[in-house]
Amino acid sequence: MIVAFSVSPLGEGESVAPAVARAVQVVRESGLPNHTDAMFTSIEGEWDEVMDVVKRATEAAGEGAGRVTLVLKADIRAGVTDGLTSKVESVESLLTEG
Repeated sequence: MIVAFSVSPLGEGESVAPAVARAVQVVRESGLPNHTDAMFTSIEGEWDEVMDVVKRATEAAGEGAGRVTLVLKADIRAGVTDGLTSKVESVESLLTEG
């Protein structure tokens, strides 16, 4: 599965970069394939391992905050591996054909 998620503490002021960095660090230390952009962090793996990482990343982002928001989107597709790369490559190849 691939999960794209965004986590942010509430009541932490205008910049949430330190909290997001804590969450991204948890994801990167997991060893699972991942990608972070301006809006979401995507992570790929089996259900239990991905959801565990999302939980720990949410807890890390929420350190010291009384409230945290989490937005999560999942693509659950049996038998697919390397979806983080292959899905983008499919679109890019169509763009370069025309």
